[in-house]
Amino acid sequence: MALEITDANFAELVLKSEKPVLVDFWAAWCGPCRMIAPTIDELALENAETAIVGKLDVDANPNISIQYGVRSIPTLLIFKNGEMVDRVVGILPKNVLQEKLSAQMA
Repeated sequence: MALEITDANFAELVLKSEKPVLVDFWAAWCGPCRMIAPTIDELALENAETAIVGKLDVDANPNISIQYGVRSIPTLLIFKNGEMVDRVVGILPKNVLQEKLSAQMA
């Protein structure tokens, strides 16, 4: 399962992480977000040793969403060493998301 990321724990879990972090910005009412959710959970399980994969509910945590200019969901942001290094808006196949995440593990 993907970690629950919030405005309160974002700095600790994402910005201070020594591993690459993929954050899925989502909302319960968002159909495409529900479609990609199983893929996000699979990525979390398959990369548990090498990366952090988490979900941030934009309705419950508006501050981080605003800070990173998330205007459409799902938006996936990838962070490395506390910096955003990639942004995906919409749904991509799992293998493409894995490639993007793996590129930050090198």
